[in-house]
Amino acid sequence: MKIAVPKEIKNHEYRVALTPSGVRELTGRDHQVVVQAGAGEGAGFPDADYEAAGATLEANVTTLWRDAELIIKVKEPQPEEVERLSSGQILFTYLHLAAEEALTQGLIQSGATCIAYETITGAGGGLPLLAPMSAVAGRMAVQAGAHSLEKAQGGAGILLPGVPGVAPAKVTVIGGGVVGENAARMALGLGAEVTILDKSLARLEVLDHRYQGRIKVVYSTADTLDEAVRESDLIIGAVLVPGAAAPKLISRAQLAEMKPGSVLVDVAIDQGGCFETSHATTHAAPTYAVDGVVHYCVANMPGAVARTSTQALTNATLPFVMALADKGWQQALADDPHFLAGLNIHAGQVTYPAVAKAFGLESIDAATLVS
Repeated sequence: MKIAVPKEIKNHEYRVALTPSGVRELTGRDHQVVVQAGAGEGAGFPDADYEAAGATLEANVTTLWRDAELIIKVKEPQPEEVERLSSGQILFTYLHLAAEEALTQGLIQSGATCIAYETITGAGGGLPLLAPMSAVAGRMAVQAGAHSLEKAQGGAGILLPGVPGVAPAKVTVIGGGVVGENAARMALGLGAEVTILDKSLARLEVLDHRYQGRIKVVYSTADTLDEAVRESDLIIGAVLVPGAAAPKLISRAQLAEMKPGSVLVDVAIDQGGCFETSHATTHAAPTYAVDGVVHYCVANMPGAVARTSTQALTNATLPFVMALADKGWQQALADDPHFLAGLNIHAGQVTYPAVAKAFGLESIDAATLVS
């Protein structure tokens, strides 16, 4: 199969979909990998490394996309990339369609087969292709929040761990999944006072046992959210409804109850954000303030640590890329129901119910396409 790896063009996105090591695995199975010239430079992988691994370099982006059977990316295709997609091609990347109607419509019109990393499920539960970037984003959320609390960044001028004689900052993490646990671990390690809110008692029990009371675990209700709004210096939104838009958990009206200079970090922004006042920002201009509360809502947080993120992402995606290349999309998805859950759009039809529901569209059963 002819596999294309384009250079990412989203604002300040330095990751690349495949490391040279990943290329070597695919070329060793007699697949042709074409990498856009300069695609890996932002992650510290020069063109020479890709050539040494057996890839062909292509400087012409139009040719790269036109001739590909399988296109693997990191972020959702930007408008000019959607225009390059055509019927019969396979797109494999993060899509987050439930928060992006224009992108959804564009992919429908392209006629391509679009498989989303973030909706592929795991045999033991969880979302294995979302997990590595969720771990990165969760850890980065604390770094970003700590920086945003500095006075020069518009924050209250609070040091997250405090110092002897001065209390540490209070950090609340909404959601106890991969993002939330990684954020809580980072905040705990820095010396903050940390609370996790979640609606799963089973998950709270796991976290309580794991951290032996060093992190407070509290069932999430309207009352506990209200308390977090009033008392927290930093709130990290780490909720996820797989494939669907994130619920709005903190309203504009509630910002008036927050401490001046407190910080909201919305890691759910790829799915529309979990705070009513959230809107996507970039690494170039990561924050804004609403009613005296600093918002950090960068939609591609792991892109800032591109080398670590690219290596972690390739580790997770490579088995699926090899399955697509070896078997074709229909057989690969037919053989693995967890992989099948990643199919979001095929030949002008939505195959993921949560995406269809978000925009009032009809969906078809993905299983019928591979049976």
